[in-house]
Amino acid sequence: MTTEFDIDRLDAFLAGQFGRAELRIERIGGGQSNPTFFVDHGAQRMVLRKKPAGHILQGAHAVEREYRVLKALEATDVPVPKTVLLCEDDGIVGTPFYLMERVEGRVFHDCALRDVAPGERRGIYLAMADAMARLHAVRPDAIGLADYGRPGNYFERQIARWSRQYDESPGQRIPALDRVIAWLRANQPVDDGRLAIAHGDFRLGNMLFHPTEPKVVAILDWELSTLGHPLADLGFCCMPWHSAPDEYGGILGLDRAALMLPDEAEFVARYYASAIPTPPLTPFHVAFALFRFAVIFVGIADRAMAGNAAEDAGKLGGLADRFADRAEDVVARCDRP
Repeated sequence: MTTEFDIDRLDAFLAGQFGRAELRIERIGGGQSNPTFFVDHGAQRMVLRKKPAGHILQGAHAVEREYRVLKALEATDVPVPKTVLLCEDDGIVGTPFYLMERVEGRVFHDCALRDVAPGERRGIYLAMADAMARLHAVRPDAIGLADYGRPGNYFERQIARWSRQYDESPGQRIPALDRVIAWLRANQPVDDGRLAIAHGDFRLGNMLFHPTEPKVVAILDWELSTLGHPLADLGFCCMPWHSAPDEYGGILGLDRAALMLPDEAEFVARYYASAIPTPPLTPFHVAFALFRFAVIFVGIADRAMAGNAAEDAGKLGGLADRFADRAEDVVARCDRP
């Protein structure tokens, strides 16, 4: 089995931490960012997240930040895995990594939820809205995260950050993405001062659901988390209604009523039903989310070209153009008289 690192070194490290025990490792498929593995050390079942090998952009793949936010959220009612340890020594698995407890549950990458009983599908979406509202209700300063990001002007800073990452890509420019960036810069909402822990990648595929119930038992993949505006997460979570099934498993164009899936308005209303006071979601927030996802796929394509990504990253990298087009669709509807 290819694990990208020397198993014996990890075995020796874990023995020093927990005592000698049988070690079993399994690479978890699907992740395009920080390589992730199931690690069983004797009876202790854990998950290992590490930075990818090779050159990475400054500030990207920060497993140290993931560990910090997970550790802080353990004291709240936000569903997260419990942390085990953080190791910043490159000599163990080649990059910094952390371990967290393995939570049993289900992950759904197909937003149509075809493998789920129809009567459970709506509840899964609504549970995701509830979990997001719970996260955004947490005061960062109350759990030691007052300095987890810069307060104020969140969208301005994020547009600049992701535009810079796009500019640094060695790949070809995407005309639709260039136009969307210009529109976002010109249509930013006035900063309302709302501040929360923003997950940054809040979507169905990053939720772990109870094995038999429509309930979120763990929110995963906190690499992009920071202090930010909650509507960035809400807009991001609305992407399935604006992307097709072959665009990372969206539901645009499907018969949602026949599939017993909620529409976007119901999902958003469920979030607001339990969220602390938050301004309304607008097309800007959805276009911003699609723009960010397009840039994420640009990065996946770059890592695929460099040989530092998961096996299916080359295929996924091509989605940058598609999501740029979807963002432009939202912009066009917004600008239409």
